Amino acid sequence: MSQHFIPAVFYRGGTSKGVFFNAKVLPQDRDRLSHMLVAALGSPDPYGRQLDGMGGGISSLSKAVIIGPSTHPEADVDYTFIQIAVDQPVADWSNNCGNLSSAVGHFAVDEGLVAAKDGEVLVRIHQTNTRKLIHSRFQVKDGKAQTQGDYVIAGVATPGSRIRLDFLDPDGAVTGRLLPTGHVVDTIDLGEDGRFEVSIVDATSLIVYVDATALGLTGAESPDEIEARPSVMDRLEALRRRAGVLLGLAVTPETVGLQTPRIAMVAAPLTFKALDGDEIAADRYDIATRMISMQRAHKAIPGTGGLNLGVATQIADTIPNRLSRPASAAGEVRVANPSGLVSVGAVVRQRDGMWTADSAVLFRTARRLMQGEVAIPASSGQ
Repeated sequence: MSQHFIPAVFYRGGTSKGVFFNAKVLPQDRDRLSHMLVAALGSPDPYGRQLDGMGGGISSLSKAVIIGPSTHPEADVDYTFIQIAVDQPVADWSNNCGNLSSAVGHFAVDEGLVAAKDGEVLVRIHQTNTRKLIHSRFQVKDGKAQTQGDYVIAGVATPGSRIRLDFLDPDGAVTGRLLPTGHVVDTIDLGEDGRFEVSIVDATSLIVYVDATALGLTGAESPDEIEARPSVMDRLEALRRRAGVLLGLAVTPETVGLQTPRIAMVAAPLTFKALDGDEIAADRYDIATRMISMQRAHKAIPGTGGLNLGVATQIADTIPNRLSRPASAAGEVRVANPSGLVSVGAVVRQRDGMWTADSAVLFRTARRLMQGEVAIPASSGQ
């Protein structure tokens, strides 16, 4: 046979989409599995469209998820995330996707991995990439995850049933430390391109923050406007890769992976126009961000990116802290991104002189879009 067919489900989770698999239908060998997932999503595609697979041509639509029985005593399921590059044959297993985390509980209930009665349920998730726990709370009706509702999130046109995600003990998801360098601000020298202050924070994911004004931007630009300035994109990528070396993730900038660390520009509130045309006044939010994902300017905000920024704004003297309005009494921070506003929450404190994050909270919606079998070309190694 020229193709093999594997049971799969296609989900929207938050502002991302991905192909979900039950672990039992997949091979155990990671290299073999990576080849399969790259082929299933339609990569590599030099045209950037992934027309020959399930991907959508941008990082937020080029993702895979594997869910199976838990290997953690305090969780109900294991959840592994794989980011698939669009134009390269790369499957990156180094990080988590906060948006697709919102669909994990739905999949677990709908596939019978977790028994649930009608009403609000809790699914405890072991996120294997980061070795952290996530608590997903959502509504179940007639034994299935409820998708219809009136909760609206920026970047998704239709409302849905609200999902609360509590990321427990989010510190050090990649490096083991909330502030991996031990500093709230570091300086990276790009030679002729200048010296830049950055804040590197590791909470649910690993992100390098830089002030948008240091790159000649306001922080209110659209993704297309950012990508239309190659010098800005080149500097952001150079900073990201230099930070990766600083953190010990690779020996040289050229060998730093595509996904980790991420880099994000941040800015003080400024009136801007969202991608749907809505004009958002500066007094409606606390901090703006434009995040880069897999070398592209993100049209919304990665879920883990929002969580990380919520934490970063509450660590005194980081660049996000300097630029943000103070969090609310409940720890809520309103984050502006190209698609609109996202509210995130975090509990951050100092313990023995060291910053630590007890939890971070994100609200999302999710919906099962298709179920059946995905075709894997035989040449991929299945």
